[in-house]
Amino acid sequence: MNQKLRIAQPEIVGFFDGLPQKVFKVSEIARILDEQRNQWQVPAVSTRSFVGFLTEAGKLKEIIFPFPPPYKRETRYVWGEVSMFTVIQDLKPGGYFSHYTAVSFHGLTEQLPKTTYLNVEQASGSIESAALTQGNIDKAFRRAPRMSGNVAEVEGYRVCIISGKNTGRRAVIEGRPVEGAGLLRYTSLERTLIDIAVRPAYAGGVFEVKKAYELAKGRASAEEIVRLLGALQYVYPYHQAIGYYMMSGGWSAEEFGALKKIPMKHDFYLTHQMSQTDYVQDWRLHVPKGF
Repeated sequence: MNQKLRIAQPEIVGFFDGLPQKVFKVSEIARILDEQRNQWQVPAVSTRSFVGFLTEAGKLKEIIFPFPPPYKRETRYVWGEVSMFTVIQDLKPGGYFSHYTAVSFHGLTEQLPKTTYLNVEQASGSIESAALTQGNIDKAFRRAPRMSGNVAEVEGYRVCIISGKNTGRRAVIEGRPVEGAGLLRYTSLERTLIDIAVRPAYAGGVFEVKKAYELAKGRASAEEIVRLLGALQYVYPYHQAIGYYMMSGGWSAEEFGALKKIPMKHDFYLTHQMSQTDYVQDWRLHVPKGF
């Protein structure tokens, strides 16, 4: 260990102990070193040596997220005991937890999701305007759903970064759903119910989505779901799937009735690539057989 760093160790450790920030990029550690090196009297120490010193001092830990090409591998340094959710959130400053992770945060599952989903909205705010035809719907839902390949496994966590629809971060809230994690950004209860109906593959599948709707009964606002769904302006008629989930989840006829008032111009599908289906006439919806 550099002798000057050894001498300054109590002051340096005390400085980092006192910072509210506990997750760092290497560039942020470099900035701190540049700002404090005269105070600590370590003028010739490199960032690499400093990071090594902090690690050796026993409080700094390197966490590498090996996202595959063409995605960017990410490295973060944490000081002391830090929740992995806090570290994951730091990967994308504008990102927020969604889908199965938000389902878990809201207590809408009896399972322990194996994948953590962080949603990063696409830059474009344009509204899809492609003509919707029955043939196009049928063709799209015969195929497998598009799934993000931006996935990394680290310390028992499987982290999936989703490139989500641009919503202006609509109905994204802050709270403390995980003990010891501090403030986390995640989708509201109603936004979560919409998201998992749109992308059930990111929520454990249609049976888990149905269970989430059952557990949300009496807690979620059907009025807010209808309002949000209108604001999100999906091309596909997801209101048919959402209404069906409400009905099968035991919501009142008054609650899912608002979705029935929205025109149903096409037959729709609860999910992709269903081999055998039943047809629910009330919602013009194909669902898995026996669902």
